[in-house]
Amino acid sequence: MNASPAPFSKKPARAARPLPYWLREFALIRLAVVMAAGALSIGVATVFASSWYVHHAEENRLQALQTRDAARQRFAQVETEKREIRAFQPQFALLRSHGLIGEENRLDWVEQIRQIQERRKLPPLSYEIEPQQAVKLDAPLPLGDYALRGSRMNLRMELLHEGDLFNFLEDLRQRGYYAVQECTLKRVGGLQNVPNTPTIGADCKLNWLTLAPSAALNAAVRKKGS
Repeated sequence: MNASPAPFSKKPARAARPLPYWLREFALIRLAVVMAAGALSIGVATVFASSWYVHHAEENRLQALQTRDAARQRFAQVETEKREIRAFQPQFALLRSHGLIGEENRLDWVEQIRQIQERRKLPPLSYEIEPQQAVKLDAPLPLGDYALRGSRMNLRMELLHEGDLFNFLEDLRQRGYYAVQECTLKRVGGLQNVPNTPTIGADCKLNWLTLAPSAALNAAVRKKGS
């Protein structure tokens, strides 16, 4: 008689390991932890936002200070210009009325010479006016936006005596601005002891001076060169 096989034996079940106490009690503080994490995130975001706002506000403040300082400088400059205009406007108007400031007026120069000649009853004279050129000064002058220009006039005249030349130049000086470069006097042949007979010939070189805006002069030079 065969023996029956032994029944299959099962291994005993492993006992479940208990959870750590802090995990078992986490359920009690889970809500508080979540709220704390949320509050921390909000706090960090608030700190970054505050830092950005402070930095942006500081940039705006510095920009506002720069704008204010620039406005103050412009205001001070405008006030200075107003004072200079009030101080120098009468002189500027006088110089312009005498023909120093602005474009040259050769017709006016010729008319002045004619009037002086008639009033002084001087013998006929002749003249030639050369093209206008820049005047080179030994020492620079603060002319601002203006440039000094000169037109040379070669003047030839016959005189009764030396005093006629000085009177002529003085009358001319009261009506315009010029510089005498040179004058040459020489005796001229003629009848002696005859009234109103020229005895002296004068060859003079005058530089008629004008002050014109530099921009206008540069534009005129470019136009001539084109």
